[in-house]
Formats: sequence, C-alpha cells, structure tokens
Amino acid sequence: MTDSALLELRTDTVRPEWIDDNGHMNVAYYVLAFDFATDAFLNHIGLTRDLKESVNSTTFALDMNVSYKREVLDGDPLRFTTQLIDADQKRLHFFHQMLHATDGYLAATNEVLSVHVDLNTRRVAPMPNDLWRRVKSLRAEHQTLAAPDAIGRTMGIRRKSG
Repeated sequence: MTDSALLELRTDTVRPEWIDDNGHMNVAYYVLAFDFATDAFLNHIGLTRDLKESVNSTTFALDMNVSYKREVLDGDPLRFTTQLIDADQKRLHFFHQMLHATDGYLAATNEVLSVHVDLNTRRVAPMPNDLWRRVKSLRAEHQTLAAPDAIGRTMGIRRKSG
C-alpha cells in the first residue's frame, strides 16, 4: 500500500485572524486547524455528531504532540492527511500532517492519543461495536503504511558529545 492510503479528509485556508505579530500562523491556530482535521477523521470512522448524541459518548484527547516544520501565511491553502497508527476498543492513536496545498511542503504534524468516553459516567468506555468494526478495518488498512518518522517524538536539547 502507498501513501495514497492516507486519509485526506480536510482542506482549509489560513485565515487572517490566525496570523500573529510575526506575520505567520500563530501556534494556537495550528492546534485549532488540527482539531478540525480530528473532527473530520472522527466523522470518517463513524463517530458523527448523531452517533455521539444517540449513544452519549465521544472522545477526549489524552496526549498530543505538535511539530512545526515550516511557516504558513495568510491565505495559504492547506490540506491534511490522517493515518490511524493504532487502536483498541477504548483508544485511538492517530497522526495528522498539515501540508501546503499548492506548494506541497510539510508545514506541521500532530500526533494524538485519544480515548472513547461514556458521557453518562465521564469515564473511558469501549466504543459501540459498529464503530469498533470500522476502526478495526481502518487500523488493518493503515498498518500496512510506514510509520511516520515523527511518531513518538521526544523533546530535548541535543548536545554534541565531548
């Protein structure tokens, strides 16, 4: 399977209100844009607003890592890819890429670990069986893809030895 198996579920444009004093997109809006990509991903797997309301469940983010690769400017077109890295009936581990839609460069990445939550108890709970079947199918498809280089990235200051 090739990278064409990555999900491309969202496009956007850098909005004027997302620009900071440095003249490029502010870091907070990268997270917002990735959150919109997460919503598109959840809808794709079947965790739609209707399903959330009918079973009174949702997902909560447990951890996320954003890596800023190259700036984007006001009006730049964006496209997002999503890869499901792993999942079980209670957790989703996925990875977004934000690319400049016309120039093709990687602007940022977002690795997310989320949990499925029963809103009646506000506790982690298994996904409904129909949703879990769709997630398992996508997981099997995406496990044939190479893992992104930035997955599980740690942060720190690199020092030369000696």
